[in-house]
Amino acid sequence: MATSAATISRGTVPDVKAFDSFLAISLIAVLASCVRAIWFTPVDAMLGAAQKNFYVHVPAAIVGLYVACGLLAISSILYLWLKDERLDRLAEASAEVGLLFMGIVLVTGPIWARTSWGTWWVWEARITSTLFLWLLVLGYLVLRGAVESPESRARLSAVMGALAALLVPFIHLTVKLFRGMHPQPVVLKPEKPSMPPEMLATFLMATVAFLLLFFALLRMRMRWATLRDARAALEGA
Repeated sequence: MATSAATISRGTVPDVKAFDSFLAISLIAVLASCVRAIWFTPVDAMLGAAQKNFYVHVPAAIVGLYVACGLLAISSILYLWLKDERLDRLAEASAEVGLLFMGIVLVTGPIWARTSWGTWWVWEARITSTLFLWLLVLGYLVLRGAVESPESRARLSAVMGALAALLVPFIHLTVKLFRGMHPQPVVLKPEKPSMPPEMLATFLMATVAFLLLFFALLRMRMRWATLRDARAALEGA
């Protein structure tokens, strides 16, 4: 904490309330991808207009499950090895922002399911395990708020974060291991993608936009955590 305290005392910690141009650019990119998906992308012949949910649901899943949980696992494992407080803050920020994106997945999924399957929810492997992962990450954040000692909090959270992320490979394989209503991958297929070029372009645009939004939010959350820890170090000095 000494480094953080010295940083804030020199006045070099950025103001988290300041307008963030990176966040603004990412929000514009997300809005542009949604506009393209709704008005400039063909309607799916089988699923109709409801298929446009795909351009939010799948990019959010890629970011929330693979990117956020991947960063959570890597930073947690590295923290247990290096004991660097910056890695602990990265794990915390990844979990918090990832929870948001996984929440988008769990909201848009039932909306799409209602129009495609005639029901809001199906207790199949991929959907249930994604909900379970969301609860695990929520539990991770609750644990962080329940432990007062910074060292114990970081250590226990790192263990839980690394273990929670182990569920991601299982989620990825569920559509192949279990029979269910959830569709097979249509982009990352062994053979050529089964999406028309216009749809594929929109999907890639949306994925990049969601990645930009994730890293913009992660950057802001890391700034806030740095300022919070520095202030706590000064108050405890």
